[in-house]
Amino acid sequence: MKIALFSETYVPAVNGVATHVDLLKKGLQKLGHEVLVVCAQSGLCKHILEDGVLYCPAAQFKKIYNSVVAVPISPIRYKYIKNFNPDIIHIHTEFGIGYSGFSASQFLKVPLIYTMHTMYDNYIYYVAPKKFSNIVKRTAHVYAKILAQKAACVTGPSKKVEEFFRNCGVNKPIYIVPNPVELDVFNYANFSELENSNLRKKLNIKPNELLICFCGRLGREKSVDVLLKLWSEAISADDGYKLLILGDGPCMNDLKAYCTKLNLQNKVIFAGEIPHKAVAPYYAACDAYVTTSLSDTNSISMLEAMASGLPVFHLFDELNKNQIENGVNGYFFKNSSEMKQLFENYRALNQSSRIAFKERVRSSVLKFGDLALASKLLKIYEKAFEVNRTESGVENRFGSKFHFNLKRTRKRSRV
Repeated sequence: MKIALFSETYVPAVNGVATHVDLLKKGLQKLGHEVLVVCAQSGLCKHILEDGVLYCPAAQFKKIYNSVVAVPISPIRYKYIKNFNPDIIHIHTEFGIGYSGFSASQFLKVPLIYTMHTMYDNYIYYVAPKKFSNIVKRTAHVYAKILAQKAACVTGPSKKVEEFFRNCGVNKPIYIVPNPVELDVFNYANFSELENSNLRKKLNIKPNELLICFCGRLGREKSVDVLLKLWSEAISADDGYKLLILGDGPCMNDLKAYCTKLNLQNKVIFAGEIPHKAVAPYYAACDAYVTTSLSDTNSISMLEAMASGLPVFHLFDELNKNQIENGVNGYFFKNSSEMKQLFENYRALNQSSRIAFKERVRSSVLKFGDLALASKLLKIYEKAFEVNRTESGVENRFGSKFHFNLKRTRKRSRV
């Protein structure tokens, strides 16, 4: 089967969508399918096809955390896509590249899968002044609805995506497909106690201190300011807790200033942007993960922390409450006092109990590898062929009895 994945962002960019698309590509290829990734790349003057990835010329927007956006219509890009001759087109972003995938699916008459990763209502401030936010929000909802209604199947990483589409007026089924995680990369067994100890020393963490981290883009939508406020309310200088913040973003300087205002200089460490492959050692050296973000649909950073054995302490999120199971892979809290008490309970565990907890946490995400992601989406692709045939009134190119083996390892000849 030939599958084209469209995403404005792709590795080595450090963000959840890029990681998701990369792992999906690897999983599909392991199952014997042919994959083309179409993505945007700044600094190019022409399209470049390399190792199954079509890099498209794009402009960079530093204001939006160095995001890149390609023009939505390109005859050259369409020629590459037509030559690939996809059976499925799967878009992961909504802008230039995403629209290219949408239009290509219409021209080539192949099923369109639309995965929404980002709750754009939380990101409008990046592109529009406050007085225009409602107009931009309504426009974004209309555009998302059009894409969803044209798609054969719509997916998202959590129930938040379903709620978003319902608010946009979309009534078709929304398939929930959790984000993947690189289980081999984020395995605490890869790192020795000596390596962990050396990194903690580099960060000036004392042996008896609990190092609790957050990882993500430092934008308003991640609510790191809320985390700092709760930390200032709950944690005293002699409590033996340190907060490590991994990541960079437009709010970095504001957060550092806020940290100073709250007198947290000795309790909080800003590590800056860490390359994705270099995050795993930091997780291995930490004791737990904490987040107060309510904008994430199914945070890959959080899943990677879990794969590293870190229990997650999460500000309560009704629509993501199924992602944390109290006492199994973490805890929800509702205020600073609850957060502090949960920290204390965790610190009170003896060494054997803490090791067992770490193993439970990692076990909770073992089902989120690249093969699991690919297998789930292949089933949705099969639904898409059925939907496409029903709505068009004609058989798809494989005939009405089309079916493929999810476990096949050899490409079958084109019909």
